Amino acid sequence: MVLAFSGRRPLSLLLLCVALALGSSARGELAIEITQGVDAPVPVAVVPFAWQGRGRPPEDLGKIIRFDLARSGQFAMTAPEDMLSLPSRPEDLYVRDWRVQGIAYVLLGSVRPTESGLEARYALFDVFAERLLFDETLEAPAGQLRALAHRISDRAYEQLTGIPGAFSTRLLYVVAQNIATEAETFRLEMADADGANAQTLLKSREPILSASWSPDGQTVVYVSFETGKPAIYLQEIATGRREKLTDFEGLNGSPVFSPDGKQLALVLSAGGNPDIFVLDLETRKLRQLTRHFAIDTEPSWTADGEAVLFTSNRGGGPQIYKMNVRSRAIERLTFVGDYNARARMLADGRYLIFVHRQDGIFHIATQDLERGTVQILTETSLDESPSVAPNGSMAIYATRSNGRGILAVVSIDGRVKYRLPSTEGDVREPAWSPFL
Repeated sequence: MVLAFSGRRPLSLLLLCVALALGSSARGELAIEITQGVDAPVPVAVVPFAWQGRGRPPEDLGKIIRFDLARSGQFAMTAPEDMLSLPSRPEDLYVRDWRVQGIAYVLLGSVRPTESGLEARYALFDVFAERLLFDETLEAPAGQLRALAHRISDRAYEQLTGIPGAFSTRLLYVVAQNIATEAETFRLEMADADGANAQTLLKSREPILSASWSPDGQTVVYVSFETGKPAIYLQEIATGRREKLTDFEGLNGSPVFSPDGKQLALVLSAGGNPDIFVLDLETRKLRQLTRHFAIDTEPSWTADGEAVLFTSNRGGGPQIYKMNVRSRAIERLTFVGDYNARARMLADGRYLIFVHRQDGIFHIATQDLERGTVQILTETSLDESPSVAPNGSMAIYATRSNGRGILAVVSIDGRVKYRLPSTEGDVREPAWSPFL
């Protein structure tokens, strides 16, 4: 992977980002290019973890953690070669070595192989307060060193920010290759949140759209055109077992799980116009929510499961509406601009994130539902399909760069940005997993 900060970052941090670069040679994996961080990042050092086994470790655990914390945009990471000492135990840490460099926090540790897998001991130290924040042990199965590193990153991030880390989550996305040729193919891919460990869940000669996670992260739903028309499929990640859920005439689209995982909101046009329906996954009964001559599409659920957001042109142009699932009461939510679509509500119920058109260009934006104010988060064009991390801090979306579709990430406040260009193909339709 290649990292590059914008001109807002100091030179020492630019050099560190080069040092943090991780290889991405596997087919279909995503790279990460950090383009913007906060103005005053917290100085943090992640000391190289000591390996207590034979030979060399399979991967550099400390390097993975440094990369996780760096791409959050919140921290200025210290390169190992700039560290005055390399302790692996709290008792070996000398505060003066770190205070003189202005480093606020030090994360250190060691990892060793065990009969059942791997065990890491790690500790976080507050340099200026001269206080040990935690000293813990964590285990993982053999071959899961990256997962172990991401869990440590999550722990450190939460301790330093008060927000649960999302480094152990995963991404879904679609890779399209050889577009508009006889060799055109589509793949539904799943990867770690840092783009590593990409694996193909489905490959098809026909388009794949609108992938969505179940709340437990064990199942996905998506739209596939493999039979020549759109149909909605459910697929277990662990086994690959698939089930076709809908195959009606016309449109079958935009499936999304309810927060309890028992229902799907989706779009069907069997009655003529596209409308929002709810499918009970246990009984397989369908319930129609909207009935309008306009186009109603792109449903998503509120966090409490009591309402569904959707895009509709019933007011003359695409805008975002909310319907109470029980009462069927409908409320229009967006009024700024002539195009607002693909909305997701944050867990706090106060903010929407959605696609917003301004001056003919599509951006990702948020709206404060209490104040009605809209903030544009992205500076690229043709931005679409936002999906929010489970901790509510970041959103991933699809955009274009150098004529290719790529994924990009922006913080909800717009201060942190990074891109995930793929090693191949056009990448689109991202979906961030729940906590796993």
